[in-house]
Amino acid sequence: MLALLQTDAAQAMALHADDAGRAELAVLHAELESAMGDAARFFALNEAFHLRLLELADNRWRLQMVQDLRKMMKLHRRHSLQKAGRLQASLAEHRALMQAIAARDGAAAAACMQAHFQSGLEAAS
Repeated sequence: MLALLQTDAAQAMALHADDAGRAELAVLHAELESAMGDAARFFALNEAFHLRLLELADNRWRLQMVQDLRKMMKLHRRHSLQKAGRLQASLAEHRALMQAIAARDGAAAAACMQAHFQSGLEAAS
């Protein structure tokens, strides 16, 4: 459910967000890149990145659903990010997503988010 909602938000963001929203997400992504050596900071910024993407996709129902789901999954997701190589993989997935959003390619953004969540699920298991 979480992957579906986030994928839908990524597609909406790529297709409909204004330049200011795209720039704001790019700033958050740059902060995420700089947090590579600090897992706790990376986790917090990753959370902020995903939530801001949802806010910019402008669907309050979807945002509320994801916030509720993320609260239930928080501890499990933190553990998956601590696996060897997962932070680097997550950043690479975010980079691909940001490229799709910058290109205003909704299908690519959706595919990137889907792959990001699939990779996270695999790391968690």
